[in-house]
Parts: sequence; C-alpha cells; structure tokens
Amino acid sequence: MAFPADKTIEAAHIPEENTSYAVKTLIIGGIAGCTAKTVVAPLDRVKILFQTHNAHFAKYAGTHFGLLKAGAAIYRKYGVRGLFQGHSMQLARIFPYSAIKFMTYEQLKMASSLCGIISVSVSYPLDMIRVRMAYITPESGARAERVRVVARMIYQEQAHRFGLFNFFRGFPLSLVGIIPYAGVSFLTHEYLTSLARGRFAAVAAMPADAQQAQVHRRRRKKPELRAWAELTAGGLSGLFAQTASYPFELVRRRMQIAGAHSPSARVSAVQIARSVWEQAGVRGFFVGLTIGYVKIVPMFAVSFYTYEKLKALFDLD
Repeated sequence: MAFPADKTIEAAHIPEENTSYAVKTLIIGGIAGCTAKTVVAPLDRVKILFQTHNAHFAKYAGTHFGLLKAGAAIYRKYGVRGLFQGHSMQLARIFPYSAIKFMTYEQLKMASSLCGIISVSVSYPLDMIRVRMAYITPESGARAERVRVVARMIYQEQAHRFGLFNFFRGFPLSLVGIIPYAGVSFLTHEYLTSLARGRFAAVAAMPADAQQAQVHRRRRKKPELRAWAELTAGGLSGLFAQTASYPFELVRRRMQIAGAHSPSARVSAVQIARSVWEQAGVRGFFVGLTIGYVKIVPMFAVSFYTYEKLKALFDLD
C-alpha cells in the first residue's frame, strides 16, 4: 500500500496548538463514535445475542432472514427499548473509546494498532457491562436495564479472587483481536481515501476552483471527498476489519457472558474455542458474521464520515 509521503512529516512536527488540536480531535472522535453506534444499536443487540448463543434467540441464528426475525421478536416482546437495551452503557463506553482511538491515531498516524490497544484498555470494563446487559433477557429474571445491578452481578462472580478482575474477563484476547481490527480499519481507510484523492480524484473528490486548490496546497489541506467516496472508504475498512478479527470477538463475547451461566466457573479462551470447534467447526467461529457485516459497514461509514466532516468543520485538516 502506498501512502502520501508527507504524513510522517506532519506527525513528526508538533504544532504550537497541539493541545487544542488533541482536545478537538478527542471530542469529535467521541461524537463520531456515538453517532455511528446509535445508528446500528438494534443490529448490535441481535449480534450479541447470536454470538453468545442466547437460548431464547439461538433458533434464529443461521436461518434465512434470522436477523429480521430476531429483531421482530425483540420488538414484539419488549418494544423499541428492547432493541436498544444496553445502549446507554454502549454510549458511555464508545465515547472515550472512539475519542481516544481517533485522537491517538491523529497523533501517532501509522501506529493504528496501538490506537486500538489504548482505546480498548480504557473502555473494556464498560464493554463488559454493556455486553452482559445486551445478553440478559427478562426470562432470566435479571433487571437488565439497571447498570448498577449488572455491575454488581459481575463483581460478585467468583471466577477470580478479586471482584474487579471480573470486569476484564476476555481482556487479553481483546488485545490480540484489536491488532487486526484497528490496524486493518485505519490502514484500509487511509489507503482508500488516498486513492480517492489521487488516482480517482476526478470522480471522488469535491471540485475546487483554482484559488481553493492553491489554498489547499499552501496549507497542505487534503481535498474534500464526495459523500459517497468517504462513506465507501469507511464501509470497506469496517468490512475488512470485521473479517480479520471476528473469531477473536466471538470467543471474547462468550467469555464475557460465561459468568452469567455459572458465576463460580472459570472458563479460558482455549476451552471456549475448543467448544466452538467441536460444535460447528470453522463455521462456528463466524456465527453472526453476516449481521456483523450489516452492522459494521454502515457503522464505520458513518463514523469515518462524521469524523472527517467535523474535522473539516473545525478546520483540523
């Protein structure tokens, strides 16, 4: 992959307004992440139910229109609120996660996997609570809408000697999975947008008059892409990232909800992976991937599009 040569030059020079720039990218990164996650929240709920093999929704997994059937079942039983169960915790998690991810990437540029590692390390306990909230159904007897109740349930599980460690169940696997996820997403987006501004600029970039072009060159400002080009680059980056990291995500999700079945059990990633393999082979590691694509493509498209537009609005290019 080829990237513009001046990217590393820009990253090597710290501007005087670096603190202000970092704060702005932190804020708009968080907004972009929250916007994208809200758009796909119902899909995310169904995906978690499929990934974790929830007893009440497993029958829909792998069937034709299983996504729609599961979504319709949730809506009939619990209304719109059921489709967004756990979303408040998702927003609390995704704002710092997305904010740190984008801000760190802007500061480090090509160290995209490191951005993901930093982001997931900060937000993982919130993700643990959010996944458990999305997994629990009223049939289980738990008050899934109460963040405090779910957090206490996780804390009191005896899988580890110290309760706080329970909030990091599956965390090492998450660190492994975030390397291909964040790395592939940022590198793919960077490559595709560079391609759009270069070889395909005639159709993908917004037209600019001679004066605007001169200003862009003088300020090293990147040409603005058309909406379809930016959305396509973001969507494809999400598709490739999801494919590369999905098996790690599936095993991690099942580790996160293991305590809901047996609070005293201590289940390793190897045990879960072996169980998945014995039950369904390679295909078992990709259960719910179709929903993942349906969710991740628009989510990444909206996230990168919102972020780039806000950057342009605040003149951060």
